[in-house]
Amino acid sequence: MAARTAADAFDVDALLADPATGIVVCCGSGGVGKTTTAAALGVRAAEAGRHVVVLTIDPARRLAQSLGLTALDNTPRPVEGVGVEAGGSLDAMMLDMKRTFDEVVLAHSTPEKAAQILENPFYQAVSSSFAGTQEYMAMEKLGQLRAQADADGTWDLVVVDTPPSRSALDFLDAPKRLGSFLDGRFIRLLMAPAKAGGRAYLKVFSVGANLAAATLSKVLGGQFLSDVQTFVAALDTMFGGFRERADVTYALLKEPSTAFVVVAAPERDALREAAYFVERLEAESMPLAGVVVNRMQQLAAPGLSGSRASAAAEQLEDRADDADTAAPGTGPTPALLRLHAAVAEVATRHEARVRRFVATHPGVPVRTVPAAATDIHDLDGLRAVGDALGG
Repeated sequence: MAARTAADAFDVDALLADPATGIVVCCGSGGVGKTTTAAALGVRAAEAGRHVVVLTIDPARRLAQSLGLTALDNTPRPVEGVGVEAGGSLDAMMLDMKRTFDEVVLAHSTPEKAAQILENPFYQAVSSSFAGTQEYMAMEKLGQLRAQADADGTWDLVVVDTPPSRSALDFLDAPKRLGSFLDGRFIRLLMAPAKAGGRAYLKVFSVGANLAAATLSKVLGGQFLSDVQTFVAALDTMFGGFRERADVTYALLKEPSTAFVVVAAPERDALREAAYFVERLEAESMPLAGVVVNRMQQLAAPGLSGSRASAAAEQLEDRADDADTAAPGTGPTPALLRLHAAVAEVATRHEARVRRFVATHPGVPVRTVPAAATDIHDLDGLRAVGDALGG
């Protein structure tokens, strides 16, 4: 029986064509082409008749450029000329985590309470740069998009490009970290004065809380601590809603309608990260569809090995002064042969690494994508990547 090859295992077109596929999440380490892969999947699905929205969290804004849009923001924008002939459509957007946080506050609190929260200096810092906010708001926006799709049928497929961090599965950890934050002793300590009111049994605790607050005030500064306490008190009524929505979205990611695509490059570190993602998804019972390995080196003349090319180059160089050699231009030059040998060495190394990955994870479908000659910067480039993804 022939060994399963990495290039023909992952049936991307079948995944995108399946109406049961409602969410595709592209995850992986930074710099492996997640954004390009997400955009190419969106274009290919739309041109197969799906109604798609692509959500990117990549701050480099490459997605907007490749889709021919001048800019992307927190509102889905149509990509013109994609999917029309097949009856599909493509919208694209980029996560604005502060605006998404603001929308959550406005939607789940009274106007007075919302104004108090939005104007709070600590909230403004948290909503813009607090660790984990980007991942949580990505989860929040995904939940919003899916809810809108279910409500009015705007889209039947959501493609998500996860944050470009080393630990891209922070996207999965956001609900748990949020719960730990809200249930943490520091938050409960800050909330205690607001909840105590006139209840006598909390007097003893209040003494301890006041002592702790005095200590924190010296360390953090009185105004900062006051801002934090005001923020926590104002946001108290929303905490349950935050946790509930995060849990709902987390459960959504485990449904059969969701498909995770791990994106990697044929380099040792990138494939090691991909292995970690695969194992983590399996441990969390998340539906892994397959692995995409981008930027595989290809050979223009695959029948000519690197060693044969090097040997031929040496022979030509040895005969360079022979008057009986063929006229210039009738065959490959030594320089061209040596270039081919160098490229063949890289291609062999890439193939070996992917082969080892496949052997280590025999049940995981893998699709390889050749390295592009130039950067992907337009729809034609994305279509070419989509063709490679589809085999």
